[in-house]
Amino acid sequence: MSDVHEVLLDVTGLTCPLPVLRAQKLLRESVPGAVIKVLATDPVAAIDFPHFCQESGHELLETGEHPHPDGRTGSALFFRIKCIAS
Repeated sequence: MSDVHEVLLDVTGLTCPLPVLRAQKLLRESVPGAVIKVLATDPVAAIDFPHFCQESGHELLETGEHPHPDGRTGSALFFRIKCIAS
């Protein structure tokens, strides 16, 4: 059983570069080992988040689709990111 607390960051409705900037801010405020789950509806996020993790050194644990958070038709992309010490 994991003791890691996962924080949800909902950036649905925001477009590039705001989703990555919000995640970057949250990760800076997080302790190493913390995990954030980002929900995004901007299709460019599928490119931006893997690139951000590669460049920043944070670990991209998982990506996929998630039901739209406000119940609308369609889905949001999700990215689970592990904070790595800077």
